[in-house]
Amino acid sequence: QVQLVESGGGLVQAGGSLRLSCAASGRTFSMYYMGWFRQAPGKDREFVAAITYRGAGTYYADSAKGRFTISRDNAKNTVALQMNSLEPEDTAVYYCAAKSYGAGKVRTDDYDYWGQGTQVTVSS
Repeated sequence: QVQLVESGGGLVQAGGSLRLSCAASGRTFSMYYMGWFRQAPGKDREFVAAITYRGAGTYYADSAKGRFTISRDNAKNTVALQMNSLEPEDTAVYYCAAKSYGAGKVRTDDYDYWGQGTQVTVSS
């Protein structure tokens, strides 16, 4: 089992940047495939980005490509999401998620563990 705690959210103007971080505790962090999701008010939770166990592979939603970068540090048990060129449409609660097996990576039910989320608000 793994526990996840996100940080780094906040209020930023359009065009600005934020760096989200997720700290993991529990079982060996490198055993988990990690993802970031977000949920805007009144909308379903959606995939943003994912990274493989040792960080060799990354995957992004179309909305995140070219603007967001996911990374992980297995020595520090952390995964980060660097978000640049933020837009008001990026406003949401951002969640860190972990899974230990399975090929899926973009569905919420592909993941077994979730953090509590961190709010990101982008003003126009």
